[in-house]
Amino acid sequence: MGSGVGDVLHQHGLRVLTCLAGRGADSRKRAEAAGFEDVPDLDVLVRECDIILSIAPPSVAGAIADQVAAAVRATGADLLYADCNAVAPGTVRSISQTILDAGARFADAGIIGGPPNRSTNRTYASGPGAKELEGLREFGLDIRVLDGGVGQASGLKCCYAAMTKGLQALGAELLTAARLLGVEDDLRAEQNLGPDLATVRKFVERMLPGMPPKAYRWIGEMEEIARCFEEVGLPGRLMMGAADVYTNFRDNGVLAKELPLERRPRLATENLGPEPARGL
Repeated sequence: MGSGVGDVLHQHGLRVLTCLAGRGADSRKRAEAAGFEDVPDLDVLVRECDIILSIAPPSVAGAIADQVAAAVRATGADLLYADCNAVAPGTVRSISQTILDAGARFADAGIIGGPPNRSTNRTYASGPGAKELEGLREFGLDIRVLDGGVGQASGLKCCYAAMTKGLQALGAELLTAARLLGVEDDLRAEQNLGPDLATVRKFVERMLPGMPPKAYRWIGEMEEIARCFEEVGLPGRLMMGAADVYTNFRDNGVLAKELPLERRPRLATENLGPEPARGL
C-alpha cells in the first residue's frame, strides 16, 4: 500500500522520500520502482518532508509515531503527520497526542481499497490536519474529509475492515471445516440455492487466494478492530477469533510465507485456497 500511494504521488509530480534503514530487499525494490528517494535517517526525512504518511502494519503504528516524534523534537521540523494505519480510534488518539506534543500537526486517515496505482482507493481523513491532507487530491489521491475529530476516520476503517476481512476469516475457517467434514460440495450447492449467500460465497472465494501472504498484517488489524468495538461497549471477541484464524495462516500456512507478487501469476491457473493439512 505504501509503495502504491507513493507511486501515485510521484507520478503526479511530487518528490517522495522514505527512510529504508533496516528494511529488506523487497521493500527497497518497491521503493525504487515507485521513484522514492531514500534518506539515511528520520532526522533528514522530517526536515525534508512537508507531509509524512505512516502506512504500515498496525502493530508498529505506535512505534513509528514515537520515532518520528523524537526526530521532530530533535530537528524542530514543521510538518503534517498523517497516521494512515488500520488502528482503533483510541490508538490513533494516543498517536495523535504523541505527534502533537512533539510540535507537528496531525491527521487521522483511513485507507479503504487496494493500492491506488492498481485499484480503486479512497482515503478518509479527520481531525485538525484533515483539510491540509486533502491537498493531496491535486496529486492523484482520493482524499475525503469527514466531520469530527481524531478517531472518525480510523473508526470508519475499522468498521469497514471488520466486514471484509472478518468475512474472509470466517470463510477460510468454515470452508476448511466443510472440507475436513466431507461436506464441501454439499455446502457449496446449498449456499448457491440462495442468491444472497451465493454472492457472499463468491466474494469469499474471490478474496481467499490472495489472503495468506497478508495474514501476518491482518492479525494486528483484527486486534485493533476488537479494541474499537470494545471502546463503544461492544464485545471484541469475534474479531479476536478472526485474529486467531490469521495467526494460524501466518504460523502454519505454507502459502502465507509467499509474497503476493510471487504468487500472482499462479492465481489464474491454480486453486490456492487453504489446504486442510496446512492452511488452518
